[in-house]
Amino acid sequence: MNRQHSGHMRSQRLIAAALGLLLLLPALAEAGAREQARRLHDRIAGVPPSQAVLNAMQAQIEAGNPRAAADIAMQNKSFFNVTLKNMVTPWTNEAQTRYAPLNDYTATVIGIVRDDLDFRRVLYDDVLYVGVAPSGAALPAYSNDNNNHYVELERRNLNLGDDSVLLRRDQSDVTGLPAAATAGVLTSRAASHAFFIAGTNRAMLRFTLMNHLCRDLEQVKDNTRPPDRIRQDVSRSPGGDSRVFHGTCLACHAGMDPLAQAFAYYDFDGIEGEAGGRLSYNRDGDIDAFTGIRVKKKYWINSNNFVHGFITPDDSWENYWRRGVNAHLGWDASLPGKGNGAKSLGQELAYSTAFAQCQVKKVFRTVCLRDPSTAADHNAVNAITGTFRNNGHSLRRVFAETGTYCMGN
Repeated sequence: MNRQHSGHMRSQRLIAAALGLLLLLPALAEAGAREQARRLHDRIAGVPPSQAVLNAMQAQIEAGNPRAAADIAMQNKSFFNVTLKNMVTPWTNEAQTRYAPLNDYTATVIGIVRDDLDFRRVLYDDVLYVGVAPSGAALPAYSNDNNNHYVELERRNLNLGDDSVLLRRDQSDVTGLPAAATAGVLTSRAASHAFFIAGTNRAMLRFTLMNHLCRDLEQVKDNTRPPDRIRQDVSRSPGGDSRVFHGTCLACHAGMDPLAQAFAYYDFDGIEGEAGGRLSYNRDGDIDAFTGIRVKKKYWINSNNFVHGFITPDDSWENYWRRGVNAHLGWDASLPGKGNGAKSLGQELAYSTAFAQCQVKKVFRTVCLRDPSTAADHNAVNAITGTFRNNGHSLRRVFAETGTYCMGN
């Protein structure tokens, strides 16, 4: 009897638990959508949502519209002032630190994302975003000589997602650079200060590859490319051993030097380690005192390292990486693969498959707080890259779809 009674009681408890679970299922489903909404907002905006925003996002997720929920999260000021700013700032300096002030490079990327423009324009368009104070004392004017305008814009914590605060302008109108010489963020003051100052302008190409194609020079080495446009400053026998050149130096310079030639008329007049200085550009008719032609001095320095090397005559460039192992970067067949100046080079890079893949991977790291690692992650990155390329190259949509993938199921 005791055993029968015990079994009967156990059955009753199991039935009660099952009934309780059935009653709880709607609440569990609701908690799931709410938790997804909260995680999606935290990942995109970096701050907790208000109850009203959370309710609206939850409703969209429950209705099967997670992208709409992500769009709500992207309306938060912190998406622009924090998430985007932290993602982009390392692209603007050689140290690749995010702990640097707002600048024209970062502000321009933020503005392009906010306005949902074709993100490829970031590397070649005549575009620059500047700030306007909505009230109170005016901001310092944009200056070619310093970054005070953006430092003050950030200090006031103005909403960069507000199109009355951050305005799109023609870069040529703001800086005085000829429109044909503008190349999006490549000719911003911040990029010029970081990558055109001193050196040989190869840094601008290297960091553009790193920041926008997710490839450093080690990853694009190819010693099968012809060395005919490697400059004179590269020794063909480093340390007296020509094998070093053929085994190491040529692999980078054969492809890099013909591309970096696009920047032959650019320099930065300033002192390394100091905040001041401005972009310098030789216009048509300008003559460099050292070269005697339009090409900047830095392209002809250390000519005795190999006197038979290439002497840069102009800013014409050619992409030798369209053939060989780097053909897999997916160069656009509709483009000629060569041209003059930074603008056409920026377009060559921005129209590659590698550019699209790189943007998605950077957003994935920003939103998901990790690099893609699993098969599912890589499948998601590939799918989002396809969407990015086939839907106007909208980085806003990349954020929405990536956030939806990483919000959890």
